Amino acid sequence: MAKRLGHSGGAVGNACETLVARGEAERVTQSPRTYRATATTAAAAQCAVVTVPNPSAPSTPGPPAPRRSPKPAGPTTSTSSGARPAPVTRPNGQQYHPRALAELPDTEALRRLREAGVPVLLYGPPGTGKTSLIEAAFPDLITVAGDGDTEVGDLIGEYTQRADGGYEFVYGPLVEAMQQGRALLLDDATLISPKVLAALYPAMDGRRQIQVKAHKGETITAADGFYVIAGHNPGVHGAVLTEALSSRFSVQIQVGSDYDLAASLKINRTAVRVARQIARRQEVGELGWAPQLRELIAFQKIADVLGTTAAFANLVGIAPLEDRDTVAELVSKNTGNPVNALALSLIHS
Repeated sequence: MAKRLGHSGGAVGNACETLVARGEAERVTQSPRTYRATATTAAAAQCAVVTVPNPSAPSTPGPPAPRRSPKPAGPTTSTSSGARPAPVTRPNGQQYHPRALAELPDTEALRRLREAGVPVLLYGPPGTGKTSLIEAAFPDLITVAGDGDTEVGDLIGEYTQRADGGYEFVYGPLVEAMQQGRALLLDDATLISPKVLAALYPAMDGRRQIQVKAHKGETITAADGFYVIAGHNPGVHGAVLTEALSSRFSVQIQVGSDYDLAASLKINRTAVRVARQIARRQEVGELGWAPQLRELIAFQKIADVLGTTAAFANLVGIAPLEDRDTVAELVSKNTGNPVNALALSLIHS
């Protein structure tokens, strides 16, 4: 397909993954990746926009046009007009609502950075949508969930025992992403030991290669489309953004909760107002915690099942102990009723 279309294997693979995510094709095998058309593939092809170069047109000197990553399902609206972009369906079926980044929808901005080969580090409190954004931007994503126990073998691969008792080397997510030209997310990258991360760095620089010492010293070269993006939660115990790691990510983007988005998602307005007030207290150092978009989405789900009173009580209960009294005070003030942390009590007959 790549040879017929004149594009890189990574770009074609990304487009195929987009079709799979939209239900317009199906993946048959993972390694190597093969795909099969479905009943909806032909209809998708008719809606595609294909630009065919005119061989008779005079050539104009200048840089070549950048290779574009596939667009997610649904139309995208420019944020410069003030309208919100259309939501993007993530691989798990949930919808992501893009936010603005450099006057572009954030998903589009990340795809452009990938095309330019510029690694990105997203940082911000847990629950602000960093992982959701990356999943929405890159349907071909492979994710590594980092923690203090992550080892080099978890990235590159290791020998595992077969059913017959023998051993075989199974490539890790880093090698898989390099060979297949896919995006690799290092989630909670700053929890991974610097010694382990060092195994990744040769793949990110001009060499775009790594050596798998455990597998006969094999050299792996990254295919077109390979891209590394990382997430960092500042303030989380054990999360250390070293100079070596920071220097590998030319673009570092702060991600916070979009309370306007929360309101547009029809989350309880009082809950959104309380979250804004708590966030302002956090900004000036009076509180160490504030509910993020994840907590507000959970609030609405709880309210729909158990009622608004229980949802506010739960909001108080999930606040850290040192902040709970202040959070309870703000919730009580906004609701007009005293609110304590959600707890069991006796049922009165």
